[in-house]
Amino acid sequence: MSTSDSASTSTEIERYTYDVVVIGAGGSGLRAAIEARARGLRTAIISKSLFGKAHTVMAEGGAAAAMGNVNPKDNWMVHFRDTMRGGKFLNNPRMAELHAKEAPDRVWELEAYGAIFDRTADGKISQRNFGGHEYPRLAHVGDRTGLEMIRTLQQRIVALQQADSYEFGDPEARIKVYAETTVTRLLKDGSGRIAGAFGYVRDTGRFVLFEAPTVILATGGIGRTFKVTSNSWEYSGDGHALALLAGASLMNMEFVQFHPTGMVWPLSVKGLLVTESVRGDGGVLRNSEGKRFMFDYVPDVFRAQYAETEEEADRWYTDPDNNRRPPELLPRDEVARSINAEVKAGRGTPHGGIFLDIASRRPAEYILSRLPSMYHQFKELADVDITKEPMEIGPTCHYVMGGVEVDPDTAAASVPGLFAAGEVSGGMHGSNRLGGNSLSDLLVFGKRAGDGAADYLSSLGGAKPVVAQADLDAAVAEALEPFSREVGESPYEVHAELQQTMNDLVGIIRRESEVRDALAALEKFKERAKTLAVPGERAYNPGWHYAQDLRNMLLVAECVAMAALEREESRGGHTREDHPAMEPEWRKVNLILTLDGDKIDMVHQPLPVIRPDLLDLFDISELKKYMTKEELAGHREAAALEEGH
Repeated sequence: MSTSDSASTSTEIERYTYDVVVIGAGGSGLRAAIEARARGLRTAIISKSLFGKAHTVMAEGGAAAAMGNVNPKDNWMVHFRDTMRGGKFLNNPRMAELHAKEAPDRVWELEAYGAIFDRTADGKISQRNFGGHEYPRLAHVGDRTGLEMIRTLQQRIVALQQADSYEFGDPEARIKVYAETTVTRLLKDGSGRIAGAFGYVRDTGRFVLFEAPTVILATGGIGRTFKVTSNSWEYSGDGHALALLAGASLMNMEFVQFHPTGMVWPLSVKGLLVTESVRGDGGVLRNSEGKRFMFDYVPDVFRAQYAETEEEADRWYTDPDNNRRPPELLPRDEVARSINAEVKAGRGTPHGGIFLDIASRRPAEYILSRLPSMYHQFKELADVDITKEPMEIGPTCHYVMGGVEVDPDTAAASVPGLFAAGEVSGGMHGSNRLGGNSLSDLLVFGKRAGDGAADYLSSLGGAKPVVAQADLDAAVAEALEPFSREVGESPYEVHAELQQTMNDLVGIIRRESEVRDALAALEKFKERAKTLAVPGERAYNPGWHYAQDLRNMLLVAECVAMAALEREESRGGHTREDHPAMEPEWRKVNLILTLDGDKIDMVHQPLPVIRPDLLDLFDISELKKYMTKEELAGHREAAALEEGH
């Protein structure tokens, strides 16, 4: 029997039945599962890696929530304003509003679950400064906040299982984790409703079918599509692709955030993220000439909020009420572009980055107490002592603002029974995400997705969708297809070339000719992907895993490139060198992508209108920089503006 025959013959499928399947075991997935379980639903959590190894642990700085613990002037309205400004007003305003209002309750709830936050002198949850946030707003645990969040949510899952063990005699009666399991297809019934999820167990290759009327996508981002990324190996755009293939829509996939501070040297830590907390706690950016260059790059729209001299910027750390913020704390897209400009101008480090220096600015004891993970990580992995020397850093692919189009209140996608939360969903962050908003986003919309799934399930009554056998057979055949040929393309090689193409042609700075070249290259990659050959059997076969992931990465890459070519302006995480201005007309446009057979379709969709009460939170002079005169007609100052003309 040949290896391909051996891989293909055993097609038994393990079947499980649940009320809701959560794909992803990071912050949003666990919070969604907790809520679904609280609503009485039998819930499965599917983790691509080991339970507890979700990428959420890499979020170091904190969770943004306007609790006002450090500065009582902070409130949800200020947080909403900062979020909209950071996203360049392309955010879904309802999502930004819900997030700003509900984030404090979700953080306090996390504390009630057992999270151990750093404290202020009077015992409140400590909050630190971060780029784009007007006040200290990030609830944190040193620089290990994401790790503490996952630990706490995991422990909550275990506590619920213990309660179920006591009540039902089975700890997995209402919530079970399936570790190292990958979903390759969402399955629907004849009327287009979600009916289940098909996949395989990674270590054995066994096929599994989860029959469930609701699926919550919580799969994170798309970083593996790019060569240099802070993202872990799981981030191959699985949820984005599963949603597309199931008939849902993606939005604004051109907006990819390149975190300004990923290590570029030594090679052992290349791409590893340096938390924004380093800058929030006093770190500064210098070029190869030793100049603190960010003062040269403050955009006009932010000039009133940021210091013009080093002296004022340094005073801000101890007297923020009477001084403006350091320009190192501009939103991430601005900082990343500024670093890129310095390197292109020949003022970069020997390894193509710039210097991030906190060693000369803060005592070693302060750095060790505030940034313990940063210190130990780089000391152990690269022998870089951040208390004694600057770090060589540069932009690295970090986060995608685009994602599955969802209803803000319920997290529901356009396919009945499908929900999405966290990085895989779109709309919340507009064109650029503020640091710290991701962790609170996970909690706010993870909970809402769990509630949305429960409400949808109630609406079904007793009639649950059923998986069609033909669709299940097709999913099995698709998964086995790479074993069907003895000779063909290597998934490793195609993946490596895809990453290089996206990095070179659809990276931090885009040009029409280069994006067109990328789209042409993607067409060739898609043809090569049809001839992938994987030797061996399904058990312990990383080549097979790569082949499954590659389908998703190719879909996501095409969506990113198509939208990047279409949006002829520069905004947030999307910079077009040939269209450098931010255009008010483009601010009103969401780019919506759907799949029709093998072809991706794209349409323009109007952005939701900002309610007058939310619009009135901004000074009209600021909004004039982003919006058309017609859009501003509902503002309280509109009449005065008209008289001024």
